[in-house]
Amino acid sequence: MFDAHLTVRTERLVLRPFGPEDAGRVRVIVESGSIFLPPGAPTHVAGIAPWLTTGVHELWRSGTGLHLAMTDSAGLVVGAISLFKTSWSAGTTEVGYGVHPLYRGRGLATEAVTGLAGHVFAHTDLRRIDLTANLDNTASLRVAEKAGFTREGVLRAAVLEDDGPHDLAVFGLLRGDSRTPKEVFPHRELLTERLRLRRPAEWDLPDLTATGADERTQEFTTVPRGYTEAHARGFLRHVEQARADGDGVAWTVEERDGGRYVGSVDLKGTDWRMRTTEVGYMTAPWARGQGYIGEAVLAVARWIFAEHGFQRLQLRAARSNTSSQRVAEKAGFVREGVARNGGHGEDLVVYSLIPSDIPSEHMGKTSL
Repeated sequence: MFDAHLTVRTERLVLRPFGPEDAGRVRVIVESGSIFLPPGAPTHVAGIAPWLTTGVHELWRSGTGLHLAMTDSAGLVVGAISLFKTSWSAGTTEVGYGVHPLYRGRGLATEAVTGLAGHVFAHTDLRRIDLTANLDNTASLRVAEKAGFTREGVLRAAVLEDDGPHDLAVFGLLRGDSRTPKEVFPHRELLTERLRLRRPAEWDLPDLTATGADERTQEFTTVPRGYTEAHARGFLRHVEQARADGDGVAWTVEERDGGRYVGSVDLKGTDWRMRTTEVGYMTAPWARGQGYIGEAVLAVARWIFAEHGFQRLQLRAARSNTSSQRVAEKAGFVREGVARNGGHGEDLVVYSLIPSDIPSEHMGKTSL
């Protein structure tokens, strides 16, 4: 069993068992309707006392885990963190957490997970900690990544919530892992004068499908032939997995005025050590000829140069795809040469953009 009095101290937090002394704070939480306490927490004031005396400790008594309060330097409960599904024979457990809405965005969950994981490996024989998060829960995915967990896969439609089924990302941390966070691009919304670049979403599927199935898209890109919604759905999964692996990140590009889908942009083949990456894109048939994608690509370039210290952004276009070459040239890319048989037997024109190619007064403008 875990120590009944297990206490972990981190730079800003103390993780310790809930107790009767937390009644006042829990009452405020329950009355406010904030949802972050462990499963089984009271939803009415009358249930607070028995929960703090008995209910919150049932998991510990079962030998399969425990619930801990996440408190700040003043002793105020600002979150909760739990270990559960512990198998002492297999040497595994799972971690879950919640942070009060007013305290989110400060890195407290990452600090708590990192601290508790360190304690588990230092004071028990457990060898693995699991962590799962909804694939569309960007904040929770980032906690896992920052805490050094390795993303191992996705369970499709694994959880059913009020708005329907959700995919579940599975992470793992082993005793021997370095726990050094992998470098990955965060999901970041970028704005230009006419466009919004945002995280791809399920509601993009019809537009993605229409764009992928378009005759010109089929001719000049490597998208699967006979493109269907299943391919588009696979693309959404692929780009999220690629982001988690540190390979790149993707955006849906839409008009700021009205939100019409106009295309997709993605980074791929990222080398974090050399700070180089490659950009790819496809334009919706109904949005061609308006300079949208060049505008979007330039916004991405400014972002990776100014905020992530990248030194080179590469772009490759089929030699026969003059439209794509014009996108590169209008965005300020420099043509470097031709990669013979660079893609599917076709020559590719190679372009690059480096920080000095962008006027310094425009470099910091990653969003408007």
